Amino acid sequence: MNSGSDPSDVEKSVEVEEDLGNQTETLSKQSRIISKVLAPAVRLWLRSQVEHIEDLQVEIEAGDRQILGGHIRQIALSAQKAVYRGLHLTRVRLTGQNIRVNLGQIARGKPMRLLEPVPIEGTLLLQEADLNASANAPLLKAGVTQFLVTLLRSSGSEVEEPALNLQNLKIRLEENQIVLAAALISRSGTENAIAIRSGFEMGAPNLLKLVNPHWLPHAGAKRGLAIHDLDGYEFDLGKDTEIQDLKLETGQLSCRAKLLVRS
Repeated sequence: MNSGSDPSDVEKSVEVEEDLGNQTETLSKQSRIISKVLAPAVRLWLRSQVEHIEDLQVEIEAGDRQILGGHIRQIALSAQKAVYRGLHLTRVRLTGQNIRVNLGQIARGKPMRLLEPVPIEGTLLLQEADLNASANAPLLKAGVTQFLVTLLRSSGSEVEEPALNLQNLKIRLEENQIVLAAALISRSGTENAIAIRSGFEMGAPNLLKLVNPHWLPHAGAKRGLAIHDLDGYEFDLGKDTEIQDLKLETGQLSCRAKLLVRS
């Protein structure tokens, strides 16, 4: 029996060890791409989408090969005091999956860009103070204006949306209800105070339904005049929005939703 080692076996063993060492070095370099290139680019992109954000936390889940192909399996983020297009969000937690980005350009110092629409799921919390700080945000003001135009037309008033000058909007959040108070300024400069209370519920994932709306003599009134014609009226939130849960409580609003974020 020969107890010596075959020189060819020794050479193969050395080659295997070298290959494993090279793979380990490659994986280490790829991991550095995630931590040193992709994560900072994601944070920078997120900050570029908002006017203000605090306590931003980002977690990236993806294999190294996926990352090198520009594919991110999942990004989870949480933040507080975010301001998006003038909307003040008290707290936000979002998760996006199957995200494709321009990694090659990112590695050369270019900004991150989404290559495909991204499905997002998450929860939002808005406290009453933050909601009122958003009163002049175009997104919120346009929605409230549409709401008031619909209500005014239901009462027989002939009003055109561009002619409706909404000022001093105030929002109060109650249990299962929202109270809106504002001043409507006519073209002649006449100011008319308006106050409305209504509940809301989801008619379908992208339809927000009015529940028992009332005109109020003033924002603090306990009773008002029911708007029967608009009980159950639905507002379309758009095909890219799906509200899974909406909760109105005293002083705050929370919702769980799905969104499609486009580049």
